This record gives sequence, structure tokens and C-alpha cells, in this order.
Amino acid sequence: MSKPWLIALDVDGTILREDGTLSDEVAAQVARAAGLGHEVMLATGRSVAMTLPILDRVGITPKYVVCANGAITLKRDPAAPLGYSRHLVDTFDPSEVLTTIRANLPTANYAVENEEGIYNYTGYFPDGALGAGSQKVTFDKLLGAPATRVVVISPEHAIEEFLKVVEHMGLHRVSYNVGWTAWLDIAPDGVNKSVALERVRKILRIPRTRVMAIGDGRNDIDMLQWASESGRGIAMGQAPREVKAVANEVALTDIQDGVAAILAIL
Repeated sequence: MSKPWLIALDVDGTILREDGTLSDEVAAQVARAAGLGHEVMLATGRSVAMTLPILDRVGITPKYVVCANGAITLKRDPAAPLGYSRHLVDTFDPSEVLTTIRANLPTANYAVENEEGIYNYTGYFPDGALGAGSQKVTFDKLLGAPATRVVVISPEHAIEEFLKVVEHMGLHRVSYNVGWTAWLDIAPDGVNKSVALERVRKILRIPRTRVMAIGDGRNDIDMLQWASESGRGIAMGQAPREVKAVANEVALTDIQDGVAAILAIL
């Protein structure tokens, strides 16, 4: 084999279909790419607890895993209870951003994730959205404690309306992105998937020309831009227009097993 690729895969809407299913073909091609010696890893917005089971589903054990949109990077550690330990963690005080958002979206629902991947939340979140161990608290209880991420959902807003509200909020000293629905992820300043992946790339000493990233959501924009500069930034076929715009390739959709088609020709 020629020099290995660093292959960063988003999870939801990329290796998993939007309904949460994993096709046999995608699983087979992900495992095949790893078996060829490429460094195939996950780069996801999911918490640690919701990411590690995906590794088992696709049958890979990468050296590093990026979670929480880049706020947490895991390192392979066979001595750790689940095979991975926290290698790099970025946190911030969520108080100012929470109070700012609440002033603009008073009826929204809020969750704060800590470095253990556990959420405190207020309001309503769909079953399974926050993972095990989450605890409902008052809004004031969300303030002050170090956070890896703040999540805001506002089901009463259409995505276009939500985006306009977010754009006018003037959020400073944090990085944020908006998901498929009216779902806002807020991370520590300057933290996103691309920042975490660049750290991993340097550790592994893989050239920028040998990086590949595949994703479908707005939280993948930085990652796809990073990969596209010298390597391959690949947007899924069903990705929003602004996501496709920053990629230098477009795959088939998740339903069409777009990831499998890309990896099959490595």
C-alpha cells in the first residue's frame, strides 16, 4: 500500500443513515479501509458515550476519535474501561452565552455537556438525544460549571428563522453551528472538528495531501474546508447547499451508501 490516508468520518447522515441504521456495505468498506492500513477515525458532534458504540458497530479501533464537535479528542487506551481515554479536552464557562441566548430565545430548551459527556438540561429534549445520565435542572444550575458544549433547541422555529436569530445574537468567544433542525451547538472558542483533526494529523505525521473528510452537516463545514485545502473534503449527496459549497467532492447520499462508494476505490 502507498502512504496511508487519515480518513475522518462524520457519523449521523454519513456512516449512519439519518434513521440511525448502518448498511452492511458501509460497515464493510469502513472496516476494509482500516484493514488496508489507513487511519480511519470518527469526527462527530456526538458525546463520548454516544460515539464509542459506533466504533463497535463498524468494527474499527482508531488511534484517536474526535467527539463533541472537536471539544473532546479520545486516544486509544486498552487499559481504559471502554478502550479509550480523554486525550485533549477544551471547556468554557457557558454562563454568558446561555444568558445571551435566553434573552433572544426565551422559550428554547438548553443543555450543557461536561467533559464526561453528561448533560444537565432544562426544558424538553427528545428521548435519546442527550444520552444516559442526563439530569433535568433549573436554568440557573446550567451556569458556571465548565462545559464542552451548550446545546439549544427551539422546535417552534423553522431552521431559516432560527438561523436569522442566531446571526443577530452577536455570540462572541465561542464557536457555534446549527444542525439540521433548529438545533444550535456551541463549543469553546476556536474549537471545531477541523482544529481537533489537525492536532491528530500532526501527531500521526500524515501529510495534508493525505487527509480525507466526509460529512453532511453544518457542523462539518470547517472539517470539509480543512480537508479540501490540500486533500479531499467530501460532502454527502443530501448535504445542504452551504456544506457542498466548501467541499471539493460530493458523494452519493446516505441512502445510496455514499461513504461505501468513496472508500471502495481506495
